[in-house]
Amino acid sequence: MTMPQPTRDEAWNLVCEWIENDGLRKHVLAVEAAVRAYARKFGTNEELWGVTALVHDLDYERFPDMDDEVDGHPRTALRLFEEMGWPEELIHAVAAHADFLGVPAITPLDKTLRACDEITGLIIATTYVRPSRDIRDVNLKSVQKKWKDRRFTAAIDRDEITHNVEALGMPLDEHIEFVLTAMQENAAELGLDGS
Repeated sequence: MTMPQPTRDEAWNLVCEWIENDGLRKHVLAVEAAVRAYARKFGTNEELWGVTALVHDLDYERFPDMDDEVDGHPRTALRLFEEMGWPEELIHAVAAHADFLGVPAITPLDKTLRACDEITGLIIATTYVRPSRDIRDVNLKSVQKKWKDRRFTAAIDRDEITHNVEALGMPLDEHIEFVLTAMQENAAELGLDGS
């Protein structure tokens, strides 16, 4: 039985309950901003897409071991969403964002979540090295420069991002600019307004 779509408040309360790490909270908020912007662009269900992005890493802080086939991220969260009767589209997208689970990204939401997930980390890191620490001072060129420097945020897999953005059907630079703009519009909530 599927319950009505969870509200943004319900999702945020869950995030606050499960995620204490400020960096991880910023990450899910950044992905939410980007995915919501795409939902508006595609003329689809912005609330569902936003909530999905907000909870996609819900269990990562408590269960970071992705090799744990029972409780490892995102398996614990997926069980929770099913128990709560959350929409199948949300559950599938969260499963598909973890490519090691082997769940294919099929829907526009699946592909959008994958394409926005890692790139937000590169944009946040690019913001942190600016003297102002204000995302509104970051432009496409500065992100491209950091993209080319493979030592900068070396853990961020550029090839995976490229693959996911291609699957979304967007040129990479256009996607980076789109995500950056969405994040800039939410600078204060993301704690990236230099204050």
